[in-house]
Formats: sequence, structure tokens, C-alpha cells
Amino acid sequence: MVNLNKEDLLNRLKEATINGDSDEVARLSKKVIELGIDPLEAVEKALVKGVIELGDKWISGEVFISDIIAAADAMKAGLSILKSEIIKRGKSIKYLGRIVIGTVEGDIHDIGKSIVAALLEASGFEVIDLGIDVPPQKFIEAIRQYNPDVIGMSALMTTTMLKQRETIEAIKQAGLRDRVKIVVGGAPTTEEWAGEIGADGWAPDAISAVELVKRLLNIV
Repeated sequence: MVNLNKEDLLNRLKEATINGDSDEVARLSKKVIELGIDPLEAVEKALVKGVIELGDKWISGEVFISDIIAAADAMKAGLSILKSEIIKRGKSIKYLGRIVIGTVEGDIHDIGKSIVAALLEASGFEVIDLGIDVPPQKFIEAIRQYNPDVIGMSALMTTTMLKQRETIEAIKQAGLRDRVKIVVGGAPTTEEWAGEIGADGWAPDAISAVELVKRLLNIV
């Protein structure tokens, strides 16, 4: 480890990210700072690049979605260490866009939403995951705090999909609707439902969700 040059270290960091090894990613990220390597370069050439490469492999059927989620978690472990150093240097990470995502109030299903979040991260987006059982007010607070480009709302039950409508209405009442694109998804939802409640789009699965977000943000 002592004799590692920058290229070797970044390659190892990328491989650790691809392998979903959060502990190794954290250790190598600390080494990046210790050796004075540009932390932004480490994020872009190792962490983000690793997750994007794995995302491509998932699309081609070479890896499982569990591998994507593990890699996304590993990337977060590295970011948590490198971000403060990036800020110290007066720089910022370049993402394709910022997404706030959550499962609506009353619904505790997490898997589908987590898969979408992981694929968005693998595609180069910054994702703020609000978790499950998210009330309308929490989405509103997230818009004010994070100024996202897109809000993603998941509902896995017919009873809770009504909360998607309620949340959109609450965002309108708060005067924030024009600030974000809103996408919805989940087993009981449809494209017709998305149009009925005033969402900007609907996706039937995780890959479609990434394509939808890119389309809404005019990303080729």
C-alpha cells in the first residue's frame, strides 16, 4: 500500500466500489486524502466511474441488482469521506442532476424504490433517499432544502397510491410545483394515473425510471 501511485490507488478504489466493499472504499478514500490526491478526481474516476461501469454490466445482464445496491452503498462510504475535502478545496462534484426519492406515507415497501435510487446513482445522478412512509410535508421540506431537479414517489399498494396525489397537491399548495419535475411509480400505478394526478411522468420499472428522468431533464 505504501508504494501505490495515484493511478494504482484510483484503480483499487474503483474496483473496491465495483465489488461493493464499503470498508475498503472508506480505507482507500482516507488514503487519497493522506497522499494529497485530488478528492474530486477520486470521486469522478473511481467512485462514480465504478458504479456506472457496474450499471452497464447490470443492463447487459452480467451482474445482479444486489451488486448495484452494494456498489452504490460503497460509493456513499467514499463520498462521506471525500466530500468535506472537496469542499475545502472550493470544488464541487458534477452530477447529471439531483433527485429526491421516497416511498409515500403509509407505505413501507423499500426494495423497488432502492433499486431505482441505485440505478440513478449508477447513471451519474445525486440521489437523496427519504426512505419509506414519507409524508407530504417531508417531500416539501426536501424541495426547499435540496432544490432537486426531480421528485420521485413510489407506492406499492392501491391504498397508498392516493398519497401520491395528496403529495402533489401539497407541493402545489406550498407554491413549489414549478420548481421540480415529479415522477411516480409502483406496482398499482399506471401512466394514466400519473396524468390524472398531475405528475410529469411514470415508469413501470427501474430502467424506465432512469430513462424518464433523463428525458425530463433533456439529458442525451
